Amino acid sequence: MSQTSPRRTAISRLPYLALLAPLAVALAACEGSGNPLAAAPYDAAKQVAFSDTDGSKQVDPNKPLEVTSKGGSRITDVTATDGTGRVVRGELDAKGTKWRSTAPLAAGVHYTVRVSTENGDGAPGLQTIGFDTKPANNLLDVTFGPDSGTYGVGEPVTAALSKPVTDPAARAVVERSLHVTSTPAVTGSWYWVDSRTLHYRPKEYWPAHATVSVTSGLNGVQVSKGLYGGPAKSVTMDIGDKVFALTDASSHQLTLYRNGEAVRTVPVTTGKPGYATRNGIKVVLEKQSFVQMKSSTVGIADFYDLPVYWATRVTWSGEYVHAAPWSVGSQGVANTSHGCTGMSTENAHWFFDQVEPGDVVEVVNSEGHDMEPFGNGFGDWNVPWDKWLQGSALGTKATSASQADDTTHRGDPARLAPRV
Repeated sequence: MSQTSPRRTAISRLPYLALLAPLAVALAACEGSGNPLAAAPYDAAKQVAFSDTDGSKQVDPNKPLEVTSKGGSRITDVTATDGTGRVVRGELDAKGTKWRSTAPLAAGVHYTVRVSTENGDGAPGLQTIGFDTKPANNLLDVTFGPDSGTYGVGEPVTAALSKPVTDPAARAVVERSLHVTSTPAVTGSWYWVDSRTLHYRPKEYWPAHATVSVTSGLNGVQVSKGLYGGPAKSVTMDIGDKVFALTDASSHQLTLYRNGEAVRTVPVTTGKPGYATRNGIKVVLEKQSFVQMKSSTVGIADFYDLPVYWATRVTWSGEYVHAAPWSVGSQGVANTSHGCTGMSTENAHWFFDQVEPGDVVEVVNSEGHDMEPFGNGFGDWNVPWDKWLQGSALGTKATSASQADDTTHRGDPARLAPRV
């Protein structure tokens, strides 16, 4: 599988936690969408061993997480993420026998670890476990994402909680204490993705060149009996130009718009039958100038092992916009990829330079599935606004004009392998 990629959402209040780099030098593979010929990875439970955890007990966050291969298999990829999608930095040895985290785990966080392997015959395996790290105290810590910086108009705000919150009244306390402000003002709301994760987005995209501030008033507030809010680091997002890329899978064209003006239209190829590209709105997650994409790690029947350049990632499961010089003859004519949007090297380099994390990429007229709202990147914009409000603990009252005076939500008015 590919060099797994970082996500910008934060997961812990620990100041020393650096989770911005890829987990391992690993090979990538394109993910199909329902190809009946693709062999599913087998259960690799007997081929890997985890240090200090089998998922049944809390672990010491100050100890490194280690994954070791057994039985002659080799590890091809390890991804350890929290509920917001931020990836733990780690290293895989040259022989693929051991992966080790290179930064401390966060306290009071739930992790999901996904390990891909190959046995002696090259067959792909997969093992996934979840575990919790020990909390420092009986505090509900909140970590906002993304990190402070410049993002596109589609970037949602995320809040990762150190403990699950399920009681509706407790959720309302949390939500009222998480403040999102925007200049110029917007109408927006939080959405509970799960018991540990909230996303905030405006009704429409962020205005170009807006300034968005995220703060918490939860510190010292009783969330429920015996549970009090902890401190949280604030985040500031500077929104750039409104950059929007529209890919029409039926006409095999991608048009990039900047601030409402069409900049360029280029020929592309998207996913072929059995591997059709997801329809819907996606958000740029990261950019990688080079990714090695390999089919065998996820059991795709069509073999490939390709160096891929100028790769702009839009889903965690491996959908990219990237250079595909091998398919130039099909670009603008037919869909021949395994789900990615391929274009010439020149056009891919141009696209790579035009976009930044948070910019919007939409695919229409594909025969593929719809983009998932959560868990595979940021599909938040595919949820209609009325449905989005239903995900708030404050209900329809969550709709509010976020103001620069930081009044939002104070009281009732208030996210696997690349595809080529």
